[in-house]
Amino acid sequence: MEQTSRGIHMKKNIVLLPGDGIGPEVTKAVSLVLRECAHEFNHQFETQELPVGGAAIDVTGSPLPNETLDACRKADAVFLGAVGGPKWDSQPIGKRPESGLLALRKGLGLYVNVRPVKLLEPLRGISPLKPERLGELDVEIIRELAGGMYFGERGNVVENGIERAWDTESYSTTEIERIATFAYGRAQNRSRKLCSIDKANVLTSSQLWRRTVVGMNAAYPEVKLEHMYVDNAAMQMTLRPTQFDVILTTNMFGDILSDAASALVGSIGLSPSASFGSGAPMFEPIHGSAPSLAGSDSANPIGSILSTTMMLRDAFGLALEADWVEQSLSRVLAGGYRTPDISEPGARAVGCTAFTEILREEMQRTLEHAERYGWGV
Repeated sequence: MEQTSRGIHMKKNIVLLPGDGIGPEVTKAVSLVLRECAHEFNHQFETQELPVGGAAIDVTGSPLPNETLDACRKADAVFLGAVGGPKWDSQPIGKRPESGLLALRKGLGLYVNVRPVKLLEPLRGISPLKPERLGELDVEIIRELAGGMYFGERGNVVENGIERAWDTESYSTTEIERIATFAYGRAQNRSRKLCSIDKANVLTSSQLWRRTVVGMNAAYPEVKLEHMYVDNAAMQMTLRPTQFDVILTTNMFGDILSDAASALVGSIGLSPSASFGSGAPMFEPIHGSAPSLAGSDSANPIGSILSTTMMLRDAFGLALEADWVEQSLSRVLAGGYRTPDISEPGARAVGCTAFTEILREEMQRTLEHAERYGWGV
């Protein structure tokens, strides 16, 4: 790193994994944002695109080629577009595009997933909740990423002509402690409220989860810890989401709750995520590959753009650059520009490519404004 007139000059290696469906389209938006940040703030972001998921199956026969995993392990950060699609639905478990994603998380040692659910003020009107219920929505869902049912023992057998299949929900105290440590730290830096979500009235694994999280609370006396069963949490998320600040939960519960919570801000296409662990962090929108939209230039790049600002802020410590992109995005939305999934009466509906170009232009105007009058004006 070098000190320059605009702060720290950074050199970072970033692997881009466009993947399937709309993944390549939203990844182009990420490339543009990174390129603009590098140019305007004198950073050097070296990017490399590699296949994963169905695209990798088509080329190599594997959803996660060794070359892709090796490059990700050497990177400073990874961006993933999306994986999956009907073309590969006939593949067996373990050979499907989604298996490549799970293997990538495991290969990078990722065990924390952070999914912000934050209202973008210009889009308040597209939320399905009434304004009085929606409030100033700003929640972080901390999802355990490396254990639970998605990684537990599974199988199927046929007995007396009847097929039976199983997937095992399993957690150790070590797995729970490391994700809880992250969640407690996140809560300390926010409102000091932590809600741990489980199903301890039914599941033995959830009983261990709750005991472990409670046992750790003594080390974080300033954090107010609450518990909630997952079914009640799903209801409360729609009745009064502002009661939550930081949510801690398991792999499967976090997957379901975060997708449901994304609807509160108006579209799953708006939601970013970040994954952390022992290796390079990975950033990805949560919207999936949306194969019906692929090639139509109608994808929403906002989740990917906000995933990029999480990369800038949380992985590289570049808060000013992240703020620059987010302020510019807010101004584009305030100007009425919308992709089809979030379009409203009277809005300026544009495609993914046009929206990204409009954002780039606004980033230049925001930069000129900030240099003249200061940030936050």
